[in-house]
Amino acid sequence: MIIELDQDASCVFCRIVRKEIPAEIIAETNDTLTFVDTQPNNFGHSLVIPKKHFDNIYSIPDNLVAKLFQEVKRVSVAVKGAMKAEGVNVYMNNESAAGQVVFHTHIHIIPRFKTDRFKKFPIKKYEYAGHIKEISEKIKSLLD
Repeated sequence: MIIELDQDASCVFCRIVRKEIPAEIIAETNDTLTFVDTQPNNFGHSLVIPKKHFDNIYSIPDNLVAKLFQEVKRVSVAVKGAMKAEGVNVYMNNESAAGQVVFHTHIHIIPRFKTDRFKKFPIKKYEYAGHIKEISEKIKSLLD
């Protein structure tokens, strides 16, 4: 079997790109593939992936991030309309601690309804005066 240099032979999403595993593909561009999730949070839950293999947000090139999110926007509109959803969640898990299970960059598009009873993320309170400033400075120092 010939493996493209930009793919991982054992990656389930790379195998979907190569059409080795069946998937309900709903959109395809030169750079992206979109398919319906087989274990949806709500019906219509879809995944947008780059065709090339990148583990997560940290390794994908900026120009491909732009193309990926253009497709995410386009598919979000279609998912919302097709499912008559009241909104959509667009999210990405990066690394195991954040819930990433398949280590191929992918964006979830989940149709949402006021009655679906999904919970929000928990909210934390800053621990002391100046804590938020301290954290923002740490982040800013790595952006420079």
